[in-house]
This record gives sequence, C-alpha cells and structure tokens, in this order.
Amino acid sequence: MKSRQITVGDRAWTVRVDGPSSRHNVLLLPDADDPADVFDQVCARLHESDLQTVVVESVDGLDPAAVHTILDALELPYVNVAGRGAGGALAWRVCAGRFGRFMSLVVADHGHPAVPDAEGNAPDAACPPLELPVTMLVTKSLPRAVADASGRYVYGEFRVVPLEVDNIATEAGHELATEIVLRTSLW
Repeated sequence: MKSRQITVGDRAWTVRVDGPSSRHNVLLLPDADDPADVFDQVCARLHESDLQTVVVESVDGLDPAAVHTILDALELPYVNVAGRGAGGALAWRVCAGRFGRFMSLVVADHGHPAVPDAEGNAPDAACPPLELPVTMLVTKSLPRAVADASGRYVYGEFRVVPLEVDNIATEAGHELATEIVLRTSLW
C-alpha cells in the first residue's frame, strides 16, 4: 500500500491509500494496538470489489475533526467507514449526526458511545444518533446487548452480525470485507 503523511495541526498522520481509483472509498480505522498492516487482507478483498481503501495507521489522538481534514486532503467528498475497537469508537463519533459525507458504517467491538457499558457508564452520552446504514459485527469482546442497544441510535437500516472471533481483522477478515462490500453496494 502507498503511504502518505497528512499534517493536521501540529501532528502528521500516516495514511495508506490503495486500490482502484473509484468514487467508492472505504475509510478503515484500526484498534489502538493494531499493527499498520492489520487491514491488508481486508483491503485486498475490497480492491477486488472496485473499492479504494484509506487506512489510518493509528487512531491514537485522532478526533472527528482531524478525520475530516484528512479526507479533505485526500479530496474524498464521500466515504464509507469501517472500524474496530478504538477505531470503532472513533467511527461512531465521526459518522454521528445528519447524513452527509459518510455513506455507511461497519463497526466491530464497540457500541454507540451513548450506550452504557456494564457498569452503567456511557463513554459519550451526548453523541448524536447516525442517519446512515450501519452494520455491527458482534465479536467475543462485544456483548450482544450493547449491539442491540446501539440500534436505538441509528436512524437508518441497522444490522447485527454475530461472529465468534476475538479479532475481526485477523480472524475473519473475509467477513469484514463482505459486510463492507454489502454496505457500499447500492443494490
């Protein structure tokens, strides 16, 4: 994959862009401890489906405003978003609000930020709902109840897909790619 440095404020973010030049783009956001190549197999499958991929190598310190700036620098007006773990938490916040720049969301290992955790604490109770189609991949690290409760914050088509894996990117990349392709298709 081709790496590119994009400066946002006083930080530079490494972004890996690859795949066919297309009006169909997928932004992939990894978990906090994921290696830079965690989505390589997923991206290869997405490229075969005529999708261009944009992978931010690290989400540490990344916020929704910085994501918008990165997409502006890449001249990508519309993208589909996929994330897992910490990247999933960021993906919810990036896509929250009214329908616009983001076409769909596929998220694993993290519920909507307004959904309370097991202790009853919501990470971001003020996070608005989403107005786009969302697929949640429920792995061993995300209780089904969190996924079901997240559906209340989605004002679009909402699907839950249970998978018995710990790491969706490394253990079930083909499933992740399939769900992304399904969300990016207009059929």
